[in-house]
Amino acid sequence: MRNKLRILITPSVGVARILSHEGGVTDIEVLQAALLHDTVEDTDTSPAELEAKFGAVVARIVQEVTDDKSLPKQERKRQQVEHAPHCSRQAKLVKLADKLYNLRDLNRCTPVGQHLSHCWSAERVQEYFVWASEVVKGLRGTNSVLEEKLDELFRQRGVQL
Repeated sequence: MRNKLRILITPSVGVARILSHEGGVTDIEVLQAALLHDTVEDTDTSPAELEAKFGAVVARIVQEVTDDKSLPKQERKRQQVEHAPHCSRQAKLVKLADKLYNLRDLNRCTPVGQHLSHCWSAERVQEYFVWASEVVKGLRGTNSVLEEKLDELFRQRGVQL
């Protein structure tokens, strides 16, 4: 249980930290949504529960960045690319910071595990970077500092911008 909590909490705190410390974001609702951004996807918490506890704006932002886990993975990834340009500015900020956190995490430590599905090949990591760059294209014009940090990671991987 402790490891599961760490896996859920650490990225959320990291995303909020990137927004506040690197992106200069001070909007409390965006920061709250960053802390909660994986809650609906990864727990049994409902959007209605989030709204009751944190308000309509935070719940809406979280909902905007939440994937529909009932869909196949490739469809969820396609929808992220398609929906990115249409998200609110607040949701775009959370998405930018989340992508930055995830890409840095992949650079630092490629997922490995005892089960083959947890291992990431160099090719899979590169494919993730290419896909992330497609999502980020739809988020451009939101926060130049975060976008430049992402661009640097993409350049390091040879991903076309």
